[in-house]
Amino acid sequence: MRQTARLFSLLVSLFATLTLPVAATAKPPLVLAAASLQESLNAAADAWAAKHHERPVLSFASSSALAKQIDAGAPADLFVSADEPWMDDVQKNGFLAPGTRVSFLDNKLVLIAPVASQANIAIRAGFPLAQALGGGRLSMADPDSVPAGKYGKAALTALGVWPSVKDKVVRGDSVRAALAFVERGEAPYGIVYATDAIASKAVRTVGVFPDASHPPITYPIARLAASTNRDAEGFRLFLISAQGRAIFRHYGFLPHRPQAL
Repeated sequence: MRQTARLFSLLVSLFATLTLPVAATAKPPLVLAAASLQESLNAAADAWAAKHHERPVLSFASSSALAKQIDAGAPADLFVSADEPWMDDVQKNGFLAPGTRVSFLDNKLVLIAPVASQANIAIRAGFPLAQALGGGRLSMADPDSVPAGKYGKAALTALGVWPSVKDKVVRGDSVRAALAFVERGEAPYGIVYATDAIASKAVRTVGVFPDASHPPITYPIARLAASTNRDAEGFRLFLISAQGRAIFRHYGFLPHRPQAL
């Protein structure tokens, strides 16, 4: 009887030992984020992990691709979009946790060229972009769906330049794909966010688009309604906190300024 009790006690202790690491290991939140956030969000994830949290898993792509994944039922905890319309789409379809959507970052739109380029282009109504391209291509994220491309097309249209360059556009599936075409010298010019140009040593900014030429570039974040991850809401709050925003400012993002009605 005593041996049986001792064996039972040993088995209980062994079971507790085996299950302790499983209980102690929290599943990290999965964050779906716009491609332009790669460096900054990785830095924010490192800062969060330094606070003794599990480091979030980050998945980057165009906001349009990520929104479609969410709409198709892909499991995730947070969504950070590079524009409001794709977040609107996810919200309209009922995938956002109520009260968690916040617009917290702004960006600028720039024209880039390879770093060795000596060009400087004053971007204004009717500026000679087609002439500057010559026989080359203009690299952009897809103007029909990807936020950076949509902003770019809006700006070129407002400035009266789109008709002269639309047939010269090479389309990337994200803003980082558009950046890569210029980095590799496959396009003499490209349209990306200011933060993308800062992140790359292979390109330089040769012109800045006027803010009034395109819709405001804003980044909303929200927790997804299906999320059950215990750290997801904490990480969201960290990203929109003063400490989190300071990390994004370091990478060239601007604090969000609500637009006057």
